[in-house]
Amino acid sequence: MKLLLVDDNAELSEWLVRLLKAEGFVIDYVPDAERAEAMLQQPGYDVVLLDIRLPSMSGKDLLARLRRRGKNMPVLMLTAHGSVDDKVDCFNAGADDYVVKPVDVRELVARIKALVRRQTGQHDSELTCGDLYYRFDTREFCLHDEILSLRRREHAILEALMLRQGKTVSKAMLVDSISSLDDAPSDDAIDIYIHRLRKHLSSSSAQIMTLRGLGYVLRTRAD
Repeated sequence: MKLLLVDDNAELSEWLVRLLKAEGFVIDYVPDAERAEAMLQQPGYDVVLLDIRLPSMSGKDLLARLRRRGKNMPVLMLTAHGSVDDKVDCFNAGADDYVVKPVDVRELVARIKALVRRQTGQHDSELTCGDLYYRFDTREFCLHDEILSLRRREHAILEALMLRQGKTVSKAMLVDSISSLDDAPSDDAIDIYIHRLRKHLSSSSAQIMTLRGLGYVLRTRAD
């Protein structure tokens, strides 16, 4: 899963980025709404963590502008006070959830996972593709009742495909989903990761198919 953190508190943001990376998330960070707005013109972020009070343009105003433009990615607001007025402002602007600072990372991670699950239309704790299972709570993949042992970027790619299963995911989107601003793999690297994942799934009814010139799609072999 890829996150965008928008917060002008550099010390808090550095702490959050470090902890969320340790939880296995890919995360980009910007300190103001203007840069965030530019980055959100392209798809790729599973959840946006947005501070309600930012310099120049508030998080609430940025969110309202994104919603007016049809941007429907899940947005979790970070609020300093947690007052009723703050909460109402967040939801009226189009927020999906909020967390009050100081942030409890366990709660934040749980809320991020819940937002992604809701975005996929899933109410269960698991997402399946044939005999391949993805557990939202642990973000683990299971095949034949055993946890798949995947490298970090293999996991990120399979997660991106599973969350969008049945839909074509371009190579550019896969590159974007597994890389942060300071860590971008090459297009050729995606081919290597896909090759490795196909080996992991060789005995599975789930398969990664290549749609030449378009990208990749995860679906069952029966499809």
